Amino acid sequence: MKPGMLLRVALIALLLALVLKPEAFTPAFAPFAPENGPVIYTRSSLLSLSLSHLGLVAVASLAATVVAVTLAILVTRPAGAAFRPLSRTITNVGQTFPPVAVLALAVPALGFGAGPTLVALFLYGLLPIFENAMTGLSTLPASTMEAARGIGLDRWQRLWRVELPLAMPVILGGIRLSVVIALGTATIGSTVAARTLGEVIIAGLLTSNTAFVLQGGLIVGLFAVLIHDALVQLEKYLARRSGRR
Repeated sequence: MKPGMLLRVALIALLLALVLKPEAFTPAFAPFAPENGPVIYTRSSLLSLSLSHLGLVAVASLAATVVAVTLAILVTRPAGAAFRPLSRTITNVGQTFPPVAVLALAVPALGFGAGPTLVALFLYGLLPIFENAMTGLSTLPASTMEAARGIGLDRWQRLWRVELPLAMPVILGGIRLSVVIALGTATIGSTVAARTLGEVIIAGLLTSNTAFVLQGGLIVGLFAVLIHDALVQLEKYLARRSGRR
């Protein structure tokens, strides 16, 4: 087995152990816990928190992908080129306002829970996906597009059969960046009662228990590393299939 694969297997095993059998790491986290204080977070199931955290990221990232790619398609058509500056402004909104500010603004309208967190993650994830999608669709080989027109494909057929498949590796790069950002940003959702792994980190901060902070941070970090690596491998596979580098 290659070293890279061995490392992936080791990280996956470590993540599963941290989520499913956290008590096994009591000796490792004990030096960071307060004297006579709890070492392992037990107020909620770490598996439940992890699934909820990943679910919020998945829903927000899917919505951001649909909106951002749709906007990129529109502004890369001749009829929509004039709206490119407006589209950039719209997708920049999430990057302009800090996620905490978005949460504060969303809570009065949506209440506490997952709603405000989804809004913050959605807005924060638009820009990288939009920029990559626009780049991918704007830099397609002219010879390929000419060949597609030459064989009689109409504009919709060219979009679905030629443009999107060729641009997909670049688009996926934006999705990867957006998802990794969302994995870390979702932790602040626990400040508005969303069920995320931020609950563990915040509990540690409130009780001065560094063991909790390390426990929650390590799980989020492992999720980010493994998902990032999986998307990188998918990008490489799609790039080989499409002939783009």
